[in-house]
Amino acid sequence: MESLPKYEIPWWSTSFDNGEERAVSMAVKNKKISQGVITEEFEKKVSEYLEVPHVVAVTSGSSAILLSLLAIGVKAGDEVIVPNRTWIATAHAVSLLGATPVFVDTESEMQIMNLEELESKITQKTKAIIPVYMNGHEIDIKKLELILDGKNIKIIEDAAQALGSKDKIGKYLGTQGDIGCFSLSVAKIISTGQGGFVVTKDEETAFKLRNMRTHGVENTISVDSWKMLGFNFRFTDILASIGIVQMGLLEKRISRLKEIQRQYSEGLQNVRGVKMINNTENEIGPYIEILTPSRKELMDKLRRNQIESRAFYPDLNTAKYFNDNSNYPNSFKLSQKGLYLASGPTITNTQIQRVIDVINS
Repeated sequence: MESLPKYEIPWWSTSFDNGEERAVSMAVKNKKISQGVITEEFEKKVSEYLEVPHVVAVTSGSSAILLSLLAIGVKAGDEVIVPNRTWIATAHAVSLLGATPVFVDTESEMQIMNLEELESKITQKTKAIIPVYMNGHEIDIKKLELILDGKNIKIIEDAAQALGSKDKIGKYLGTQGDIGCFSLSVAKIISTGQGGFVVTKDEETAFKLRNMRTHGVENTISVDSWKMLGFNFRFTDILASIGIVQMGLLEKRISRLKEIQRQYSEGLQNVRGVKMINNTENEIGPYIEILTPSRKELMDKLRRNQIESRAFYPDLNTAKYFNDNSNYPNSFKLSQKGLYLASGPTITNTQIQRVIDVINS
């Protein structure tokens, strides 16, 4: 297998040298390996931060979505509406349950669901809507709730890229729908390598999530009957020990990501053919997004200068197994022009300036 090229400036920079090694060592030394008290402590810290009563740590952001769909009873024949631009896990989770992902176009210059087009996609089969906060960008949940008023349709917020982001009135994204899903993979503001968590304000939903996380039972020690469907979505205390350390870095990293965006925004404001997609003051975007009609040429130029960048994901409907040949003009434009520049909480100011200089040149 051919190894991936290494760059002097990678597209994402983060660190695990803040005490994580010692935390993991202590967990192993104290025989806290699988899901246990350290996981509970991590869940408590997340609960306090997001001001939400129930947090369920799981193996990944992808499994957080799958578990949430299971908890609300999505099954074969149901439809779940998702934006045409997101990491494909959102749609895969729907398909793995035998349901059908129904795609909606995005806004014209932002990778979030276009609520103006949503209503026409709702049918009698619609079981849930999954708004995705790509790069921490807000979707108007109140407007979405008005669209769904009187309909028995659940809202599962995909906040994988939005930990720390708030809406216009200061409420955390991912905490306002029926269920919110978050990711802890490497390219996130905080990370445990892999992992994720689910949040909800509803006690009954939380009960289902916790049981379904372990094959439908509360614990594996005293099982007297099989009460509900589930699978192994369990977190580990080793990963949770890393998560606790990383949670302590969250506010500092939020400030750093805001500063990174400010530097890029000022440095690229006069570059012809490059448009930044900025976050608002309340939105925390892990990534630096730009639109350019010369994406390939710019990526090649950055590569020649040992700078890695990353093109936006393909549109979901282009996956042939979804059998969707509809037209999504906004989404298509973004898929052709969108580019992530080098970022991450540990990128240096010198590295940022180098990227800006190469693009300006």
